[in-house]
Amino acid sequence: MWEPDPSWEVLPGAAGPASAGLWRARTGGRSWVLKRLQPPAPDDAGAHLAVDPVHPGYWRREADAALTGFGDGPGLVRAGPGRVDEDGDGVTVWSPETVGDPPTGLHVARALGCFAGAAYDAPRWAARDLLRRRLELVEARGGWRTLARTTLADVTVLLWERRGHWLARVDAGPQGRVHGDAVPSNFLTTGPGGAVVAVDWQCLGVGPVGADLGYWSLSSREEFDVLLEAFLAGVAEHGAPGTDLDAVALAARVHAAYSVLSRAEWALAQAARGEGALAGKFRHPAVAPYLRAVERQFPQLEALLP
Repeated sequence: MWEPDPSWEVLPGAAGPASAGLWRARTGGRSWVLKRLQPPAPDDAGAHLAVDPVHPGYWRREADAALTGFGDGPGLVRAGPGRVDEDGDGVTVWSPETVGDPPTGLHVARALGCFAGAAYDAPRWAARDLLRRRLELVEARGGWRTLARTTLADVTVLLWERRGHWLARVDAGPQGRVHGDAVPSNFLTTGPGGAVVAVDWQCLGVGPVGADLGYWSLSSREEFDVLLEAFLAGVAEHGAPGTDLDAVALAARVHAAYSVLSRAEWALAQAARGEGALAGKFRHPAVAPYLRAVERQFPQLEALLP
């Protein structure tokens, strides 16, 4: 059975269905970050993640990405080359530890546009249908039923009912590479040529151009329209001539709207389990940031209403 070296330093942040740990190791005169991946057991509820290579939770995608270099530039790059050690229990991916000033929100937005707009040849294990899969998980939990008990009910009920319509619209638009988890902790610093050094490539794949920008807008302090302008500039720099930029903007809005509401539903549903009226929990520290994020994205919600 595989075990980590006792000299390795345990690091926080080992999240994801296939992640079995994160460590720092010092060898060869440099510092490395090691991520352990292991497949689910055949009798686990997530056993399909071992055999469905296009599912966003496919267990060994980060190892395959490191071995092939798919997704490495322009716009986003890995920290650098490293070992991929395979054994009977799983895979250990080695990456050079990278330290530096984090990139600005606009820098990341443009980098995501470059990444999404560039030509690509997708491998068989590239993730697909990320937003659809996330909404399927929400549906399995009953949809946005907690939000339906708030003053946002009219908006959320209508958008939930129309989710299939909007998913089909963005699927019909331009497709490109997506990082899949565009949050600040995954964008470390600026690398060679101004590219953003990124980590956590679990959801790397292909999807609507604009998907990453929509998700990034939930974390960045810049307003959506400013981020969108930077993203479109990146797409224009590396994208095919004639790319439908209106369709790209729509994809970004759809991903922002459905992601922010799903996150707010999750936070509010957790708080609703406790005693007391739901309205009294809107200012709870575990809920308020998600509701403020919804407020910031309200123009994107309104744009999707009939």
